[in-house]
Amino acid sequence: MQPNQPSNETADKALAARLDRLTAPGRLTREEHGKIRCLACAHRCLLSEGQRGVCKVRFVREGRLRVPFGYVNGVGLDPIEKKPFYHLLPRAKTLTFGMLGCNFHCPFCQNWITSQSLRDPAAGDSVREISPEELVAGAKRAGAQLVVSSYNEPLITAEWAAAIFQKAKEAGMLCALVSNGHGTPEVLEFLRPVTDACNVDLKSFSERAYRKLGGSLRAVLETIRKARELGLWIEAVTLLVPGFNDSEEELRDMARFLVSVSPDIPWHVTAFFPNYKMTNTPPTRARDALRAAQIGVEEGLRFVYTGNLPGMVGEWENTRCPSCGATLIQRYGFHITRNALDEEGRCPECGARIPGVWRRPSAPQKFTEKPDRGERRHSP
Repeated sequence: MQPNQPSNETADKALAARLDRLTAPGRLTREEHGKIRCLACAHRCLLSEGQRGVCKVRFVREGRLRVPFGYVNGVGLDPIEKKPFYHLLPRAKTLTFGMLGCNFHCPFCQNWITSQSLRDPAAGDSVREISPEELVAGAKRAGAQLVVSSYNEPLITAEWAAAIFQKAKEAGMLCALVSNGHGTPEVLEFLRPVTDACNVDLKSFSERAYRKLGGSLRAVLETIRKARELGLWIEAVTLLVPGFNDSEEELRDMARFLVSVSPDIPWHVTAFFPNYKMTNTPPTRARDALRAAQIGVEEGLRFVYTGNLPGMVGEWENTRCPSCGATLIQRYGFHITRNALDEEGRCPECGARIPGVWRRPSAPQKFTEKPDRGERRHSP
């Protein structure tokens, strides 16, 4: 170590101290026997004074749960297809924001720079203080039709997402989450009034594999079911990691589960590229992605896509009518080259209605009860 250079532990403490100042009282919480139960994710951490949750960004101070608020780590303007959402306002400009921290520790994480900032000293630590009004104003200036919480895990920063989403809805935008799905009914019910869609990572169909990542398969499956019951538009994505989740049995189990919720859930099977702690794992081959997509169709899913392999997977980038087979939306990577659907989402050949959200909001949405920075307790 060089003289005058902080140790990793010192740097971590400095980042935690800075993030602790950028917090607000949590709303997804309840008191239990003198402790505080956090309800933002399926870990349901029971915290005493001074303790942090598994996510490391939600903690108890002076008897109250404090949660991330008032900053972003990253903001980007992308097409909605990059999230990926394929049945949600095709081509729409999307402002995506994220904070720091996660309730998982996946060795293949594609966003580890933001998600592992309080666990891994090699991760990023930059933050920009901003208000929900400023963020949404920037989205409007950029011509965004959607605002999405992503990059890190949005459920552990649900109060911040709700504050931004409310302003976005009032400005006539749609709002969505890109989540690992390790949620609770309470957090989904809290976010539902200001949220239109959710893309959930289905990382595996093995409880043992999920434990290695820091979570529970059962919790993710329950989140997908609950989100669908609440009326959120749901799409699922599986990063196909060689040797981790690419067996035929596991792929069929994932597809069968999604079909049991709804055969209309789009399933994105995306290619893995060496990253983070799995740099020695080979990338996903196109033929393996195609095999996984075919399994999804064989099990009854009506909309299966492959991602991260533009131009290498043929029709599996496109949306086709399940009734007549017509190609409705042609894509190359994140770019749409043709869209034959109208705002009602109907096939021009046979008139079949394609499930999805195809119409932009007709008017801004007003709220009589606004998410605030005060504590609110939710019962399970």
